[in-house]
Amino acid sequence: MSTLRILDGGMSRELLRLGAQLKQPEWSALALIDSPQIVRQVHEEFIAAGADVITTNSYALVPFHIGEERFAQEGAALIALSGRLAREAADAAGRPVTVTGGLPPIFGSYEPQNFDPARVQDYLSVLVENLSPFVDVWLGETLSLIAEGEAVRVAVENTGKPFWISFTLADDAAQVAGAKPKLRSGETVADAALWAAGSGAEALLFNCARPEVMEAAVKVAKEAMRAKGVSMPIGVYANAFDSDTDETAANEGLHETRKDLTSDAYSRFACRWADAGATMIGGCCGIGASHIHTLAGVLRAR
Repeated sequence: MSTLRILDGGMSRELLRLGAQLKQPEWSALALIDSPQIVRQVHEEFIAAGADVITTNSYALVPFHIGEERFAQEGAALIALSGRLAREAADAAGRPVTVTGGLPPIFGSYEPQNFDPARVQDYLSVLVENLSPFVDVWLGETLSLIAEGEAVRVAVENTGKPFWISFTLADDAAQVAGAKPKLRSGETVADAALWAAGSGAEALLFNCARPEVMEAAVKVAKEAMRAKGVSMPIGVYANAFDSDTDETAANEGLHETRKDLTSDAYSRFACRWADAGATMIGGCCGIGASHIHTLAGVLRAR
């Protein structure tokens, strides 16, 4: 197997497990306000579970979740706090741990129709400026369309730090049954892979979709890049949502998580992704430290 990187898992449900009080629409951003020590503890638990990479708890630090007024007044400080907590946890690990600066979809998860190219840099620039002192790599994650990836590329191009791009996939019944892999925008995974290959990104990942749709996306992305003579690392971090995530806006409710997606079951999916060519593997929403501990052990033993 090529060099393997173990990613962390989903932040929000680990915050809940450890006693943080979360509510919509602020969701995981609320922990930075009320219980930042628990945010750091989540990072530490993922590192202890075997994660080589942790991501800042900055996903909900956008007006879509915390509102325009709070973003203007408190956004910069909260973003910097999310970066500092991750950096402290990584530096205390006793081994190399990469901190990625999480750059979320600015106008809502799984809402490609709301993307506004005229305004996106106004918000991304605040995230980038305030995370920059603390992170090693940028991670544009849960992006539903290629234009969101391009916006991240533009936002970080003068920082001197590398960037990774992670797209979220359509995961309805048709996709689970084997339909051609696509982003939530309807753009094909092949097109997204070709864009990524020419963007300067150092890795292409897929996240926040059901585990069942990830293997096909890895294979399609690798083939598309191979056909163009390009090679780059591919990663996967799936969610544990009980139904497809296009049904509910990300700040309007709490998705139920699957009871069947145990640590062992998730690690079996992880092995399939690795066999398909993924070399960066972790978890998204509902995938906790116990899942990461199991998959890290299984994958590193291969």
